[in-house]
Amino acid sequence: MEIKIMRGVRVAGAVTAGLLALLAVVPAQAATLTRTEPAQDKSLALPAPTGAQPVGTVSLHLVDRGRPDPWVPSEKARELMVSLWYPAEKGAGRPAPYMTDEEAEALLKGQNLTGVPSEVISGAKTHATTGARPAGRKGALPLIVLSPGFTMSRSSLTSLAEELASRGHVVVGIDHVHESYGTSLPGDRLARCAACREQQADPWAFGAKAVKGRQADVSFVLDRLLGRHPVWKGARLIDRSRIGMAGHSVGGSSATWTMLKDSRVRAGVNMDGTFFVPIPDKGLARPFMLMGAGEVHEPGGKDFTWGRDWARMTEWKRWITVEGGDHTSFTDYPLLTKQSARELEVTRAYVVAFMDRHLRGREQELLDGPSATFPEAKFWK
Repeated sequence: MEIKIMRGVRVAGAVTAGLLALLAVVPAQAATLTRTEPAQDKSLALPAPTGAQPVGTVSLHLVDRGRPDPWVPSEKARELMVSLWYPAEKGAGRPAPYMTDEEAEALLKGQNLTGVPSEVISGAKTHATTGARPAGRKGALPLIVLSPGFTMSRSSLTSLAEELASRGHVVVGIDHVHESYGTSLPGDRLARCAACREQQADPWAFGAKAVKGRQADVSFVLDRLLGRHPVWKGARLIDRSRIGMAGHSVGGSSATWTMLKDSRVRAGVNMDGTFFVPIPDKGLARPFMLMGAGEVHEPGGKDFTWGRDWARMTEWKRWITVEGGDHTSFTDYPLLTKQSARELEVTRAYVVAFMDRHLRGREQELLDGPSATFPEAKFWK
């Protein structure tokens, strides 16, 4: 099977002059999938994680009864679906599904892609075992939050999550309900993309609202994981002083705002996301890394928000672009569509190095400048 990814944008209504400069990146930057050949190969598989530890995973349904859903105000509580990936003890178990069949159907429908069986996507092979027993010492494991791009589910960052977990991190991926084409909820419910209407009407206002809502989502999830009565049995393994966040697209845009509002998050990565909410003049005094695709996110590129907010990052920072990459290069989609794992390899290497440096204090030569191993990674400033 081959599916081609093309970048597109849908904008309705008045658009500011500044926003016009962002048309290549603002669409929340949802990819458009176009089928180019009949589906043949139904044995898609994510690349195996390279760390030494087996990976376990579990999905949780969390409900914040303290606030309504930002996209569907008639829903008086904010529902979230999250997945945890973590170092696990060796043992038998079944591989975790990539996503539910209903979620895969919604993704294909949302992208207007026909002729591709949903099970090709939902049945992609993962490398984490469902419900495996967590492994590690009490209070020893860093925690990393992953926030996906708009219209994408938490599953779009599965390969990155499995890699981090295999290297001794606990990872929590969040489905921001009503912001993806479909999220499966308990009771055989499927939450659709209610936010899509607002994104189409006014991308800039949508982006700011989404960033602030995601910060509230992340802080709520951290409360539930780290509180007196944690929702996950392995929570005792987490080192509460070592928490990082990485996000793709609007998920990456949310990382700086989350760090400014929640001091528990001490290091962040933005993967190809426009900064819809600016860093204030006082700056962000914690480590941050920008990873972007090609010319769009180079200094002076179409996304002016990177240069603006880069100047307000006052601690350790890196600005890296991936030559030949596109907006989906930092997700699983290149593998599922182009059947190429190279873009995933680059993303995993740099995000792992960043988190190990800033959550574990381990020096990482990869972050010091250009690498012969990854010549497509270009360093700026």
